[in-house]
Amino acid sequence: MNTASALVTFAGVQKTYDGKTLVVRELDLEIRRGEFLTLLGPSGSGKTTCLMMLAGFESPTAGEILLNGQPITRTPPHKRNFGMVFQNYALFPHLTVADNVAYPLTVRKVPKAELAQKVAKALAMVRLEGRDRAYPSQLSGGQQQRVALARALVFDPQLVLMDEPLGALDKQLREHMQIELKELHRQLGVTFVYVTHDQGEALTMSDRVAVFNDGAIQMIDTVDMLYETPVNRFVAGFVGDSTVLRGRSGATKAEHCEMLLPGGERLSGVNVNDVAPDTPVVASIRPERIEAHFAAPSPDANLLRAAVSDVIYFGDHLRLRCAVTGQPEITVKLPLSSDTPPAAGQAVWLRFPSPHLRIYA
Repeated sequence: MNTASALVTFAGVQKTYDGKTLVVRELDLEIRRGEFLTLLGPSGSGKTTCLMMLAGFESPTAGEILLNGQPITRTPPHKRNFGMVFQNYALFPHLTVADNVAYPLTVRKVPKAELAQKVAKALAMVRLEGRDRAYPSQLSGGQQQRVALARALVFDPQLVLMDEPLGALDKQLREHMQIELKELHRQLGVTFVYVTHDQGEALTMSDRVAVFNDGAIQMIDTVDMLYETPVNRFVAGFVGDSTVLRGRSGATKAEHCEMLLPGGERLSGVNVNDVAPDTPVVASIRPERIEAHFAAPSPDANLLRAAVSDVIYFGDHLRLRCAVTGQPEITVKLPLSSDTPPAAGQAVWLRFPSPHLRIYA
């Protein structure tokens, strides 16, 4: 690893609580200066433990964590100079907004005049001017989260760590705060490391996403690559919606693979992880990549006949659930149009474009 270019480096980091089960397994990770990196994964995948080790609240069982190339594994949390935002805000209820935000400056013995200036600047950053004398109990959930964010930013940390900070907010406010966080990151250029199990949140805000499962990073990449080119079945299933087909592999050639379905149909797709001929395979495709035709098209490769079993209105698109013999239910996303929408029971021909059909061993 080129540790010189990274702000933070995890080198061979492991963590176990009982001496038997590794919660984090052999983690090698570089966090780039100024990026918005999200650690995404289901409960128990190791993402939060990774964040807690970076914060200094947990110690690695093995391996080393480096900051600017220097080991910090044994540096206590208060000396790492990282901002931290928690899901439950962790505000002091007996202190005003201004005093809550000032707390990190107070413990650093910042002079009063400078302290007041920095607090005012931090509150302006999160659009809470005029609420400095309020108490946390007088604020909404979204406002309390802004106070927690201002407190994490007020001392100009080089790294801000966030542990599911929007999890307690309602859907509309959460989506609004996602956009605000992304814009704030763009303005400040501070490195953000963000933990969530919400894939939409990760895709909306991040420069890169590290997908965790079973204590290891399954894939780390930019959001578009993560969504369009998942490297294994777990990432394909966990990030975004996927339609799945099952069959056996046929002829394979370089990066391409033929898939034979139980009904005798043949599909061609991307050979993701060196599928061998005549082995069980799973194919995955995003529902919006499937083309639906309601009149029989001319015979073509990668075409399956199906029946519409249900039509669901989603506001900005229609979602079809389609039945194909011997396969899991196929989901197709259709943009809204002025045409008469399809109906349950209607025949439909589904085309699976080869570049978007990814075949996994």
